[in-house]
Amino acid sequence: QVQLVESGGGLVQAGGSLRLSCADLGRTSSIHTMTWFRQTQGKEREFVAALGWYSGGTVYADSVKGRFTISGVDAKNSVYLQMNDLKPEDTAVYYCAGDPRGYTTLVLRRAAEYRYWGQGTQVTVSS
Repeated sequence: QVQLVESGGGLVQAGGSLRLSCADLGRTSSIHTMTWFRQTQGKEREFVAALGWYSGGTVYADSVKGRFTISGVDAKNSVYLQMNDLKPEDTAVYYCAGDPRGYTTLVLRRAAEYRYWGQGTQVTVSS
């Protein structure tokens, strides 16, 4: 059974870096697309970045391009989000999401597409 668990959130000053991790503790190898979303209070979940697990393809939101990098390690059933040059507007709860369907099949930016979700990890960027 898929169980996604995020870690790595915290408080950082603007311009700093954080690395988020998301592990599939169930080690089912059934997830083909892994994606990071973020959410602030009162707003819908916002797409951040997606990874096609077997293709290696990546997609980024315009707001994070050039600053964030999504990657995965198959042996660890984990996906990472390296976040550099953080800005106060990056403050949010970050969620990883997974789905058994392929990276080119999903509407990647649509949260309702994803079957599995982690519990979220808070990222706070101070100015």
